[in-house]
Amino acid sequence: MQENSKLSVLVIDPSPGMRSNLQNMLNLAGISKVEFAVNAGTAIRQLTRRGYDIVLCEYDLAGGSGGGDGQDGQQLLEDLRHHRLLSAWAIFIMLTSEAVYGKVIGAAELAPTDYVLKPFTADTLAARIKRALERRAVLLPTYQLAAQGNPREAIRSATAAEIAHPRFALDLARLRAELHASLDEHALAENVYRKVLAHKPLGWAGLGLARAQFAQGEVEAARETLQMLVAGNPRLMGAYDLLARCHEAQGDAGGAQKILEEAVAISPHLVRRLRKLGEVALSAGDAACAEKSFKQVVSKARYSEFRDPEDHLRLVQALVKRGDAQQASGVVRDLERSMRASPELDACLGIANAALHEAAGNRGAALADLQAAVAAVRAGTALSTGVKLGLVRSCLTHRLDAPAQEVMMAVMNDAASGVTPDDALRLFADAGRRDLADGVQQQLKVQAEILLGVADEKRNMGDVRGAVQTLLEALHMAPNNLQVMIAAAGGVLRQIGELGWDHPLGELCFAQLEKIRAIDPQHPRLAPLTDEYMSMRRKYGIST
Repeated sequence: MQENSKLSVLVIDPSPGMRSNLQNMLNLAGISKVEFAVNAGTAIRQLTRRGYDIVLCEYDLAGGSGGGDGQDGQQLLEDLRHHRLLSAWAIFIMLTSEAVYGKVIGAAELAPTDYVLKPFTADTLAARIKRALERRAVLLPTYQLAAQGNPREAIRSATAAEIAHPRFALDLARLRAELHASLDEHALAENVYRKVLAHKPLGWAGLGLARAQFAQGEVEAARETLQMLVAGNPRLMGAYDLLARCHEAQGDAGGAQKILEEAVAISPHLVRRLRKLGEVALSAGDAACAEKSFKQVVSKARYSEFRDPEDHLRLVQALVKRGDAQQASGVVRDLERSMRASPELDACLGIANAALHEAAGNRGAALADLQAAVAAVRAGTALSTGVKLGLVRSCLTHRLDAPAQEVMMAVMNDAASGVTPDDALRLFADAGRRDLADGVQQQLKVQAEILLGVADEKRNMGDVRGAVQTLLEALHMAPNNLQVMIAAAGGVLRQIGELGWDHPLGELCFAQLEKIRAIDPQHPRLAPLTDEYMSMRRKYGIST
């Protein structure tokens, strides 16, 4: 057991007796570095400060009281995964005596390493830990390469390990496919999943295939894959989430809502799914369903270290749509009392109060609250793109033209928003304000030109990667600007020439060359760039 002596373990359990028992069991397994947390909040604070090799977490963190005075183990795991407080190689084992299958399956879909049903013996726990450590030892080199920012080397490591350790071949294939997906190599990820499925119809492989299809824009193919998955495995919860996204992508908000309602009926404890159901229901016009969902989200997230004021805001919006201003006012008061001051809180309060004042016919107060929300966005909030776009629409409704443009520019300056200039154009056009859209596009063009100058400076200083990153920001702001497209293609080829082939960048370069060809097939830079692109493919042995 000497090999266990260096392992660190965090035990999360509200019961002093169980914590003592677990420490004794761990000591018998040769593990002495044991720390404790009595609830989700203290666990998160400890995991924020340091990492652990193993986390043993009791599912019922309320200690059987049923008093709802904190998160359960599932909600804690959800937060840890979402906020990346657990390393990829950390072992998380859920301990539960719950007989309700819905709770167990809810925890399992969040991928703990294992879960152990109480009561259990020291030998049982030691055997589960040993099995988890054996798996981790094989996958660890690949995990570490990925964590160091070397996904290509990580893929090669996983491929070699599959041959050397056939017992864990499926785990390694899954990790390899996920690494390809992280590089936007979704076709390669799809190939891995199809090979796994050819040998065994595993749910995770089918779900991975559907994700790869969806990422490649094959929405209908992904939907068909998912429908077969759900029919054969009705408790594969991730399939419902992606199937709902397929319906959304096809403009069917009602269909997405129906799918999510089915998923919540099976596994009712996942906060992010409840939140998504509420959002979809709001967009589908089902305020009653949105109210029900967001009430559950607010209740379940109340004791989370990562509470989101947007949940209260959406609950207010649902209640206002239902005409229940009194209850909506109570939610706003709860939001003011229960969350720490932040620009995000100020923005959500401004939007929520504006909705209440508008419903009461107090336009002046609504305008003031919207202005306060815009000021909060100006302060640099981490609001979701959806809430920011909602604020743009509200400003347009109240003829707050400059604030609407300002918030839209904040969205467009965030490349992670996924909002394109064409999306902005449609939003303003739908509001009957095409003139404002033209203004935003002109601002984006000016910013893109400034970024081209910044990219030139970085290139001259030898920062090739930094130059390309800046060029990609410019391309996000002006995706149809010939000057920007040409600069981006040239910058990418320069990086590839100096630092080696990069598949996603290579694909991006090819896409820009095709766009340039469609816009101006006689452009003097097109032929030289195309020749350089083909030369790079030959240089690095990339098939054409």
